[in-house]
Amino acid sequence: MTRGLRWMGVAMPLLLATACQQEAQGSAPRATPKAAEAPRPRVTDVTAEDYVMPPLPRGHVRLEDAFGGAHRVEVEIAATADSRQRGMMWRKELAAGKGMLFLFPHEQVQGFWMRNTLISLDMIFITSDLRVAGIVSRAVPRSFESRSVGAPSQYVLEVPGGWTEKVGIRKGSAVRFEGVAGLDIEP
Repeated sequence: MTRGLRWMGVAMPLLLATACQQEAQGSAPRATPKAAEAPRPRVTDVTAEDYVMPPLPRGHVRLEDAFGGAHRVEVEIAATADSRQRGMMWRKELAAGKGMLFLFPHEQVQGFWMRNTLISLDMIFITSDLRVAGIVSRAVPRSFESRSVGAPSQYVLEVPGGWTEKVGIRKGSAVRFEGVAGLDIEP
């Protein structure tokens, strides 16, 4: 028995030395690398929070107030079905003087909801002859209730909630677009 123990006492250090030498030379087995994560599928639902909307065209809307003054709003322009459906969803803020202008191919009674919209908005419905048809003030966020003024409009301007009252925009106010002419309006 002592001969077996003596052999193990000599053999073990030799085995360990050989294993260390193989590892140093790169011949020892390596841990298998983790499989690369599969790329995330592209989100195609325009109402999803993680949908990446292409940049929208920009322009300006000038509105006349009840006292003869004018107020200029810098707008993103939603002229496609996808951009109109997405609208202001998932935005956490909208600065004064900013908004979104929705362009429709024809004048008709428009209805808007606040699904996935996190901020209160004023909705200014505008006729094809560029007059304010009516205003929905301070629309409640995250609501599925359809909001309309019950009158035909071809354009809708969304601005921060309470803005129209603050600056004196009223039904019948004149509107002018800047940088909007020539844009294609998708059905």
